[in-house]
Amino acid sequence: MLKILIPTIMLVFTAWAVPIKQLWSTTLAYSLTIALISLSWFIAPMETGWSFLNSFMATDSLSTPLLILTCWLLPLMILASQNHISPEPENRQRMYITLLTSLQIFLILAFGATELMMFYVMFEATLIPTLIIITRWGNQTERLNAGTYLLFYTLAGSLPLLVALLLLQKDTGTLSLLTLQFNPPLLLTSLGDKLWWAGCLIAFLVKMPLYGAHLWLPKAHVEAPIAGSMVLAAVLLKLGGYGMMRVMVMLDPLTKELSYPFIALALWGIVMTGIMCLRLADLKSLIAYSSVSHMGLVTAGILIQTPWGFSGALVLMIAHGLTSSALFCLANTNYERAHTRTMILTRGLQMILPLMTTWWFIASLANLALPPLPNLMGELMIITALFNWSWWTIILTGAGTLITAAYSLQMFLVTQWGSLPLHTASVPPSHTREHLLMALHLLPLLLLILKPELIWGWAA
Repeated sequence: MLKILIPTIMLVFTAWAVPIKQLWSTTLAYSLTIALISLSWFIAPMETGWSFLNSFMATDSLSTPLLILTCWLLPLMILASQNHISPEPENRQRMYITLLTSLQIFLILAFGATELMMFYVMFEATLIPTLIIITRWGNQTERLNAGTYLLFYTLAGSLPLLVALLLLQKDTGTLSLLTLQFNPPLLLTSLGDKLWWAGCLIAFLVKMPLYGAHLWLPKAHVEAPIAGSMVLAAVLLKLGGYGMMRVMVMLDPLTKELSYPFIALALWGIVMTGIMCLRLADLKSLIAYSSVSHMGLVTAGILIQTPWGFSGALVLMIAHGLTSSALFCLANTNYERAHTRTMILTRGLQMILPLMTTWWFIASLANLALPPLPNLMGELMIITALFNWSWWTIILTGAGTLITAAYSLQMFLVTQWGSLPLHTASVPPSHTREHLLMALHLLPLLLLILKPELIWGWAA
């Protein structure tokens, strides 16, 4: 753990010390080294459960894949941002890299925490760099509005969680994940207990986001710069799922009855956001809404509390993290050339950027969960677990799967095929940097087909 955490903290000092000419190449090489070292977490003995750093920081088979995804994303964010941040003043460039690095530090501390209070503090701390990145480097004037949405949704959701954790500390005397699972089960019967249950989960459901509390997400995605969109889609949404998996263990007797409305909302959200994606013209907004749809499936998988549901949720979170981040990068390459996010205005790109079309094709197929990609494995496990729980759910999940396939293919066809508009005739060619960026997103996804047990979590 320390061999990742200390170099990540030192990267902040490197970003300010290195000469401006070598800033991007040095930070990229440095962060890529950290990402490669982080792969050694996979070697940890999975059977023993936890592998410790100390009593506050540890990894287990649930947090390891998410930690590695976090480390893997920093070099990709640096690669993706280089083109549009490097013309800016020197201080702003250094500050941008510092914020991305600090986000990684907070995320490592959040996913590695064994104390629920430490997890809560880091869960909240990730809000600060994200907010600064969106409001300072966003593309349009609405970015302040998007920042306000993000701030108030997250804070309104997570303040009840703080109260719930303090109450849990008062009742059980500990907030350590290592000992909480061995505590005698809480006798939850009264109305107050039901409110406590809701307090524990609502923060994570807003972060996921659950359909109904999702309005901050498309705004934040559309206004954020490329690195902001990538880290939001790939890692920050996963904090919600991870937190739910950790807290679910303690909420046992109540979850059976109280989770019905949330499962219903999640499944309804899969269909509703999918239908929305079919008629959206804005590319970034479409990818953001598709994230809400995929996370609805994850929410339902976690709330039914079966080993298949949990495993499927973790697999889908990792697979979706890589896929949606890749799609945002592709949308950004279009935006940097055509200076518009409207899909109709950037059609026919296969004519001028044929290799980019290959990346678009793979990413779109991953988004619609083509076999044998991990996306399909995650979705199938969740859909099977839900069907086993209640066969009615197959109507919504089946419709959601069909709609997802429809809008993913529509996105691919509208952007790549058709006649070339006149204003895009003189588009600069694609760069090696962009192809490397796409390869580093999609290769891990393809390699996970060969060894999916790395991201199965507890079921392995």
